[in-house]
Amino acid sequence: MTRATQRILVAGFSTRHVVSSAVRAGLEVCAIDNFCDQDLRRLVFAYKRFEELAELPDLIRSFCREQKVDAVITTSGAEDLQDLPVPILGTDPGTAAKFLDKSLTQQFFEEHGFPVPARVLPGVFPAMLKPCRGSGGWRNALVTSEEDIRAWESLFPDEPYLLQELMPGIPASVCCVANGHKAVAVAANLQILRGSEEARFGFCGSVTPFCHPLAEQMCIMAEKIASASGCCGVLGIDFLVTDTKITAIEVNPRFVATLDTIERATGCNLVKMHIDACNGVLPDTIPKAEKTSIRQILFAPRDLTIRIDLSALIPDVADIPVPPASFEQGDAVISVYGEGEDEASARLTLDNTIRRVTQYIG
Repeated sequence: MTRATQRILVAGFSTRHVVSSAVRAGLEVCAIDNFCDQDLRRLVFAYKRFEELAELPDLIRSFCREQKVDAVITTSGAEDLQDLPVPILGTDPGTAAKFLDKSLTQQFFEEHGFPVPARVLPGVFPAMLKPCRGSGGWRNALVTSEEDIRAWESLFPDEPYLLQELMPGIPASVCCVANGHKAVAVAANLQILRGSEEARFGFCGSVTPFCHPLAEQMCIMAEKIASASGCCGVLGIDFLVTDTKITAIEVNPRFVATLDTIERATGCNLVKMHIDACNGVLPDTIPKAEKTSIRQILFAPRDLTIRIDLSALIPDVADIPVPPASFEQGDAVISVYGEGEDEASARLTLDNTIRRVTQYIG
């Protein structure tokens, strides 16, 4: 790791996971983040919080000058920012922008012959409706009628969207590291989705490793996708997997939300891999998972205020709110973890962590 990559700004909607990995990689780190949770504040030498993504470009420019950072790593919401005063470690903004638009991602999959849900015409139901922009799946919706589409449009007026064939399968992902023309799969992960209410397709956790008969084949496909994408550094490829079929869903040209479970399960450091890949160096070998790790995001069951410092629960929790912290019903509150020799034992420790935490959030 060179001197040019010693003092890093991590900027985006949520950065704690990347900040944690960067600190473990021996870097000096500062952050611009929408949450600035307690554990993030303890890891960085400086931080700023923002409310609206439109604030990010100017905040990054001023922060780079004030803190004399060497480079920026962007996360969700900042992937396509351009004309920053220091180098970006990761996929160039122009390439990232292509994969932030789901209609262009669909076109990429189709042109390269990767299996992808077919586009459907208006009036064909059921269908999966996805906004062309946005991450995490929070605004994706299953629509079964024109009324469903109009209801979605009333919630998100003037928002372009894509209609796809509804596909069966288990939501999964592969984390890859790429150098712009070649890629290596790091880990396959099971994705945990919200599963209910309006944001039923929203990401709310992961399991690493993803133990499935097609996991290895999925990793091979992910390497081909990542190699063709032109992305650089860590990126994620989302899939749906059945007993017989793998379907590509999205390319995420940024650090993966599954970072925590990947690093906990394998012991690798994704920020180090990321920086090496940005310098053209891919890993010769990838550490195998030594255990199963699960992360789950807990949501507020009602409007509530947390007045207790939950830091004593580390390392079984992360994204710890700074008390007093108020949440509306449905807001993300905290991340909880479970680990074990297999998924069943990891879920037992996860359940124990959830019981410990829910006494404070109800």
